[in-house]
Amino acid sequence: MSREQLQEERDERIAQLEARLARRGVGVRAPVLVLAMVVGGVLLGMVWKDVAYFFSPRTPLTLGSEGAYRYELLESNRYVQLHGIPTSRGAYGREGEGVYVVVGLRESPFLVRRGALPGEEWAPGQVPRQPDQRPFGVRGRLLTEADAERYRDGFRLLREMGEVQPKDGQLWIVVEGERPGADKGVLWVTLLLLSFIGANGALLIRSFRSCSKTRPAGPPCPDGGA
Repeated sequence: MSREQLQEERDERIAQLEARLARRGVGVRAPVLVLAMVVGGVLLGMVWKDVAYFFSPRTPLTLGSEGAYRYELLESNRYVQLHGIPTSRGAYGREGEGVYVVVGLRESPFLVRRGALPGEEWAPGQVPRQPDQRPFGVRGRLLTEADAERYRDGFRLLREMGEVQPKDGQLWIVVEGERPGADKGVLWVTLLLLSFIGANGALLIRSFRSCSKTRPAGPPCPDGGA
């Protein structure tokens, strides 16, 4: 066998080995890329309600006042305004350095999460003070009990006290001060996740295209198959 024939045989063997390595590389990468896209999709689903609220109408729904609430307008994840008389007790909590209070509106299915007022100072381990008893108006994000899991202790406490009245078995909470379009961080997180999912999808398509070029006569590369 001539030197030229040996060189051709060697080059052919190297090409075959490179093709096998390429197919195996795609087989290894593809599940990782798919998993990354799934994780990105799950994270996107976790913030989707915040995204929907970001783009929701900025004019508040008026739900009325004590004795004349407009229950037919109830819709979770909407910007609303209402007025009411606070319950005699509330649930206190801390967020960073600040104190917040979850207080009910009497004879209604509404709870309000608002910042603590003067005279409502509280620290963990202390007996909570009675919330300010003056009637008040509030604007904020309306959520069902199921959509506001972080305030479950407040829901439980006020439900047990009996000063709020569930509507069709359900309580609602207004998170004071949360306005549509205000939290730009939600938008940036969403764009980042979409970019992450898109980039992994592009890499997955490119990997399979590269595999097809190295194996034109057969089906797409299997998971690491020779």
